[in-house]
Amino acid sequence: MAALTVRNLPEETHRALRLRRRSTRPLARKAEVRMILEEAVRPEGRTKIGSALAAFGQRMGGADLTLPRDESPPRAASFE
Repeated sequence: MAALTVRNLPEETHRALRLRRRSTRPLARKAEVRMILEEAVRPEGRTKIGSALAAFGQRMGGADLTLPRDESPPRAASFE
């Protein structure tokens, strides 16, 4: 699991985090900060791009696309 150290956090933000905390136990405080960060970057009502594209395709009537699979062995890239 990744670790994150936040330096130079504005005092207002630090104070708001302290006021928001529900627990005085260090592990619970860390869990709460993880929850706050998770909610900030992955909000519950977010639009997932894959789902949005699939829904759009269905609204437009969809398409049956069958492409033959290339079974040839991979070749080394040439940068010339």
